[in-house]
Parts: sequence; C-alpha cells; structure tokens
Amino acid sequence: MLLGAPTAYWAVVAGVLGLCLGSFATVVASRWPAGASLVRPRSHCTSCERTLGAAELVPVLSWLALRGRCRGCGAGVSWRYPAIELASGALAAGAIAGFGPTWEGLAAALLGVSLVPVVAIDLEHKLIPDLVVLPAAAVALAVGVAADPARWWVPVAAALGAGGFMFMLWFLYPGGMGFGDVKLALLMGAVLGASVVPALVVAFAGGAALGVALLARFGARARRMAVPFGPFLAAGALVALWWGPSMLGWYAERLG
Repeated sequence: MLLGAPTAYWAVVAGVLGLCLGSFATVVASRWPAGASLVRPRSHCTSCERTLGAAELVPVLSWLALRGRCRGCGAGVSWRYPAIELASGALAAGAIAGFGPTWEGLAAALLGVSLVPVVAIDLEHKLIPDLVVLPAAAVALAVGVAADPARWWVPVAAALGAGGFMFMLWFLYPGGMGFGDVKLALLMGAVLGASVVPALVVAFAGGAALGVALLARFGARARRMAVPFGPFLAAGALVALWWGPSMLGWYAERLG
C-alpha cells in the first residue's frame, strides 16, 4: 500500500487525474501528428481561432455544458475529445480500484492512460507517438523495480523480450507493422511482466481475425489495406492486465 487512505478515495483521485491527462491527450492526438507545438498556441477553437477560457477546458463537463459546440462561433466540437478524456479517467480509476493504491495499481493506471492517445492516433494516422510510449515505458520500469527491488529483472526482461520479439517481426517484414509497435511492446512488457505473453497472443489473434474478415469481404484487395496494429496491442494489454495471470495459470496447467 502506497498510502493509507481508502482505495475508493484514491480511485476517485486517479479518475480526476486521468481526466486531466486525457484532456492533454486530446492535444497530443490533435497536434503531434502534424508536428505542431503542444503548448503554443493555447487551446482554441479550430474554426474561429478563439482562445478557450478556463470554464471551457473542464474535461467532459465543458463539452456537455456547451452541447458540443464552440461558445463563440457555434461550430461543432468533435465527440472524440470527451471520449478520450472519459476513457483516460475510467482506466485510471479502474486500475486503482482493481489493484489498489499500490505500485501495481500505479503501473496499471499508467498503462491505461498511455494507451488512450496511442489508440486514437494510430487509428487516425497509423502512427504511435514516441512522446507517449517511451517516457511511459521508462516510468513503468522504474515503478516495477520499486515494487519489487529483489526481482528488478522481471519487468526489464519482459520489456526487452516483448520489444525484441516485435523487433524481430518488424525486421523480417517491415511492411507488416510499424516500428512504433516495437516501442509499445516495451511499455507493455514493463507493466505486464510475464503476462505480456498472453497480451501478444490476444493482439495477434485479434489482428488475424480481422484479416480473415477483410479477406472474406474484399478478397485480394484486402492484402493492400493497411490496418493499424496498435489498437490490437492495446486490447491485448488491457485483457492481460486483468486476466493475464489466470491465462498463464490455465496454460501452465495444460502443460502439466
């Protein structure tokens, strides 16, 4: 236990912080792919260029209060902004509620919040932001070592193993996935430890299922369709975060 307050209290705190980080994630998702600054200009309406006031920057609530429109010009504001904020807040709160205010809970919250902009950007631009993934992986490794210093090598080995596996696939077939997927695997291994194995299994199974569906629908044309793999890795990571140890235990029983 990191702190003595009830778990519910820290889950609420994590949810609020997740909402705030989600608000920043909307900035990253909007500006990073274009190579724009994340701090200048200040948050503004993309239609009328009016700088937003503090009351318009409250995660989710501002969007609801203004009914998804700019207060100045009335232009519509995309639903993806509150969606990113809500997803970040829910994942952060859920991590602390599920794992407690512990190092494990902190790592789980970090993973969840990091995956939100990764998925949003990869779906739209087929890019995975180093700006998010690499710092998160470094922090996750530090948290993993702090959680169990005697077994410091576990998160390190899992991160290198997952990243190395994805690097091998990228090296052998660079057209099949981006190098960003390799870096995302580092983050997954740092947080999940051995559970990164079922995470990758789930990710590749999901990708294969979509591939079969596309082949059935579009035939040979499906081979030329570029599908981002980041969302599949994110889904596998979240599945393994909650059920990875059970999945590993089930497989070990079958081997035994």
